[in-house]
Amino acid sequence: MMTSESIGWLLLALPLATGLYAFVLYPALVWFASRLRPAFELPPPPTEWPEITILIVAYNEERRLRRTIEHALETDYPADRINVLVVSDASTDGTDTLVTEFGDSRVRLFRLPQRSGKPAGENAAGPHLRGDIVVSIDASILIPRESLKPLVQALLDPSVGLASGRDVSIGDEAREGNKAESSYVGMEMTLRAWETRLHSIVGASGCFYANRRHLQTVQLPPELARDFAAASVARAHGYRAVSVDEAVCLVPRTPTLKAELRRKSRTMSRGLATLWYLRGMMNPFRYGSYAFMMGSHKLVRWLLFPSLLGWIIGPLLLYTEAPWTGLLLIGMVGGIGLAAMTLRWPDNRRLPRIVAFPGYVFISILAGWRAWLHLLRREKAAVWEPTQRPLVDSQPR
Repeated sequence: MMTSESIGWLLLALPLATGLYAFVLYPALVWFASRLRPAFELPPPPTEWPEITILIVAYNEERRLRRTIEHALETDYPADRINVLVVSDASTDGTDTLVTEFGDSRVRLFRLPQRSGKPAGENAAGPHLRGDIVVSIDASILIPRESLKPLVQALLDPSVGLASGRDVSIGDEAREGNKAESSYVGMEMTLRAWETRLHSIVGASGCFYANRRHLQTVQLPPELARDFAAASVARAHGYRAVSVDEAVCLVPRTPTLKAELRRKSRTMSRGLATLWYLRGMMNPFRYGSYAFMMGSHKLVRWLLFPSLLGWIIGPLLLYTEAPWTGLLLIGMVGGIGLAAMTLRWPDNRRLPRIVAFPGYVFISILAGWRAWLHLLRREKAAVWEPTQRPLVDSQPR
């Protein structure tokens, strides 16, 4: 029978082992294995580009939607092969009017009769899609002129069922307190590039990805995150999912850590629900390397958050045998206090750099704890609320 001391040491070791595997060992293994495979290359450009639908699910996006649609229509993709379908999630502002009065026959509106959330809107969009390829984008992002063709071009490879863009965070450093988000996004995009070379990514960028139409119309439960699930849907149908470095998507950073906590909590809650729904994809006897990557990239990374409770409970069990472990407890409690301070920081004041990065780390931990609690309580996901990203210029900073 384990003693309280041995339990304490186990609780202290678990976060370290989980974090090292998720963020050091697994990326190193994927990098090494990917070096043994040829890089993914885009097929040659076609003589005639396929017809596509750019799908945008929007709720009260009157302020940002016009610019997003304009950027999508101004890419170098053939104008007569582009359709834009905006699914309004029962918007109550001027979103619907903006679309119906846009003045371009390629832009169409489909309105849901009541608030149902983004996944429900994606499910309902099926009969209104045109062409064999569907490009899903967020209402708040910008697509550079040269980014759409490479994304579609990847799907000309018959082995590819889904192609994901490369997110680049942009924002105003003079005002925002969340620049640490850019570092995390950059790390994630690099890992996806290695996974692509190995075989397949396990989750797409929700801001910008392309799907074969027959895969896009697969109905999914509305509490799931389709961008995460879409890669597994493609794999289950015999395709691979790839990340396309040339398909850049400019994503405005959330301006405050308070907004980032709300965004991460929602994203992780839906991600955990999706992972549970897709648990069969982690069967290595059926899905091989994909199962390994799904378990490592998603499950182990998200297990880090509950394991970090060990740095609070472990020191309490070891305070007589190893007083130095109290430093971990102090660090965790101090970090939670720091996160609480950043949540109260005025939105119109820039967060100091010395506080911003550790604040981002502990905000992420709090979001992970909230997501796991949500899953364990078996609570239904709240109705989708789009991330309120700021309007910024189109240059990454």
